[in-house]
Amino acid sequence: MKNQTSAESIVLPSTSEAIEQVRSRCLRLVQKRAAIAAGVAVVPLPGVGMLSDLATFALLVEEINQAFGLTPAQIERLHPRMRVAVYEAAAALGGMLVGKVVTRELVLKVLRKAGVKLTAKSVLRVVPLAGQIASAAIGFALFRQMGYQHVAACVKVAQEVAKQ
Repeated sequence: MKNQTSAESIVLPSTSEAIEQVRSRCLRLVQKRAAIAAGVAVVPLPGVGMLSDLATFALLVEEINQAFGLTPAQIERLHPRMRVAVYEAAAALGGMLVGKVVTRELVLKVLRKAGVKLTAKSVLRVVPLAGQIASAAIGFALFRQMGYQHVAACVKVAQEVAKQ
């Protein structure tokens, strides 16, 4: 419980250097989580990969938001002017998951945008071994791409708010 309290106290990075440090840390986190998601995708049980991807991605988004000081709880503690700036920047820049409580439904909405790749991943799982490896590769690339996009959205929001 202590870790969550101290992590919730993280504020928005306000300098270019601070934003870049958080960005680098989050990109490494995305790589690690994408590798985990790919490893789970190799397991030949139907539905396990999708459920794992949802849970892992939701957790990843929460951790990235927290690192940037963009969880709902962190935003609520900001000065009202800064709070408005964060929400305006997130809306204007298309940060769909920035500053939001991450739910399974919200993650599914984001994943639906990548529907073609998900369908290909699911179909490939039917083919023994080679299909599982291809499914893991597609899963890794998709997870990493979506994670990188969320980090980029958080960076843009942080940069926009830092200008204020």
